[in-house]
Parts: sequence; C-alpha cells; structure tokens
Amino acid sequence: MVRAGFRMLVESQDDLVVVGEAGDGEEALRLLADVEADVVLMDVRMPRLDGVEATRRLAPGEAGPKVIVLTTFDLDEYAFAALRAGASAFLLKDAAPPDLLGAIRAVHAGDAVVAPSTTRRLLDHFLADPGPVRRTDDAAARRLAAVTEREREVLVLIARGLSNPEIAAELFLSEATVKTHIGRLLAKTDSRDRVHLVLLAFEAGLTD
Repeated sequence: MVRAGFRMLVESQDDLVVVGEAGDGEEALRLLADVEADVVLMDVRMPRLDGVEATRRLAPGEAGPKVIVLTTFDLDEYAFAALRAGASAFLLKDAAPPDLLGAIRAVHAGDAVVAPSTTRRLLDHFLADPGPVRRTDDAAARRLAAVTEREREVLVLIARGLSNPEIAAELFLSEATVKTHIGRLLAKTDSRDRVHLVLLAFEAGLTD
C-alpha cells in the first residue's frame, strides 16, 4: 500500500516516472541491474536484505542512482548506517507529498538538502546514544586536516542544521561565499554531498 501511494504520487508529476518497484533489498538489486534509475527510494527495514546492505551493495556514485533512505519518525541506527553506506538523503515516511517530490528532484539534481529539523533530530538521536559510532574518529580528523578555520565554522553550522541563508547571516557572509566554502569542503574532505558533511562533522566530534 505504501509503494502504491508513492507510485501514484510520483507518476502524477510530468517530470517524474516510476521505472520499477521491489518488496525487499534483494529484489531491488536484481531490478536495478536491468533497469536504469536516477533515484531510489530505499526503505530501511525490509525482509531478506535490508536497506542498509542494499544501499552498500548498490554503491551509489556519480554513475549510479542516488538513494533516498525512508525511515520512521523515531530515527534509528539503521537510517544513520544507510547514510554512511552511501545514501544521499533520508526522509520520514510520513513526509508531506511536496517534501517527498522536492527531495527526489533535489537529489536527482546532485543536491542532498535535508530539512534542518530532520537533520537536528538525527543528530540529537545519536548524540544521546552514539552506540558503536566513535565520537572522535581518526579518519575523520585526517579528512579535515586541510580545512581552513572558516570552512570548519561553516561545517559546524551545516551540522547544526542551518540552511545556506542562515549560515550566511550567522557568519556575516554572502550566500555565494557560503556556497563556495561548501564546495571546497566537499572537495577537501572527499564528501559526496551535504548529508555526508553532517556525518563527517559528527564522526569528528564537531557537533558538541
């Protein structure tokens, strides 16, 4: 029923089309081996093969489909793991239709814009109970070695869930300058998108 609802919503848009759907991770990987897709809506908890492992095996990159992880309201470790496995964004299953459609279009365009409130809930969840994730990661520190002090300030604000206009106001910069700093952060830290900058900040212990 959930998939049927998503299909009806997506196919109601002139610029979007559903090329396939699957009931579990294994079926999804088999389908994606034969069908070209730009964006995958990946549930986290599925039978046989969950969304985390399916995302990891899909290994999304420049040439592959982007993955949007679907999670429940009470964000769990599986959603976080899926992002680390290569997903470009996460979305609540009860997201409003405009939010879902906007996320699909943004991810397809190469962005990974996650609503600040959702980013904040994710961080709050894992700051309260980091579990197996180390709060200070040596690899994360090495990735930040070439980052300037100003770029680090921008990274911290991204991790706090601030939008580009909010970061610009906080640091008394233009939005164009903020975008430049974010571009440099992505290049210097080998991060694919904004979501993974948030994860890097968390792993490096910059979110206290």
